[in-house]
Amino acid sequence: MINKTVQEKPLEQLIISAQNGDTEVHNYLLKTYQPFVAKCVSDVCKRYINPQHDDEFSIGLTAFNDAIFSYSIEKGSSFLNFASIVIKRKVIDYIRYSQKGVKTVSIDEDFDDDQLENPTEIRIAKEHYQEKENAAMLRDEIEEFKKKLSEYKLSLMELTEVSPKHNDARESAVRTARILYADKDLREYVWKKKKLPIKGLSKQVDVSKKTLERNRKFILAIFIVLSEDFIYLKDYLKGVGL
Repeated sequence: MINKTVQEKPLEQLIISAQNGDTEVHNYLLKTYQPFVAKCVSDVCKRYINPQHDDEFSIGLTAFNDAIFSYSIEKGSSFLNFASIVIKRKVIDYIRYSQKGVKTVSIDEDFDDDQLENPTEIRIAKEHYQEKENAAMLRDEIEEFKKKLSEYKLSLMELTEVSPKHNDARESAVRTARILYADKDLREYVWKKKKLPIKGLSKQVDVSKKTLERNRKFILAIFIVLSEDFIYLKDYLKGVGL
């Protein structure tokens, strides 16, 4: 039985203890957060998950364990947000590749065995399923992105209005966001203050303070994407030079 002092510690501190080899804390995390893991897995599978019988839960718990040891508090993301993404990604990979044969296909229409004997139909069904899962993961990441934006008093609606209209301006803003994220002191300032360090950043980039202020919200939004494990969203935003 883990002591009460440990239970009262912040979650991120417990993660660090587990990473440093505290097996008692490690086991406590794996046991305590099983409902969280089940919820994440259920979000992917769109059904109730039984921790005792569903293989997907085992995959999710393994992913949660991986998240414990791969999490870095320096990225600024909460552990649970990070773990949620890792779990969902692993479960989707399991559904796609780990199961054998036609059973990997999960789509809205109910096909019988005769309908799925044709290799072309099987391939199309799998592609359709993967497209749906990719879209679902992108939606999940966008929801997480919206939550992070709200911490900076930003919204997706604002971004559509303030995003630079010309390619050169967008690319310049993205480069600025990359420089901002790469500088440890500036990065930590943004995480702490939730705002752009105009004065400090202007010393690092060949951009006027006026331009930085005009593109402030867009730069912050790109900074947030760089700070998080938004794999699908980063791929989606390649069109703006990310």
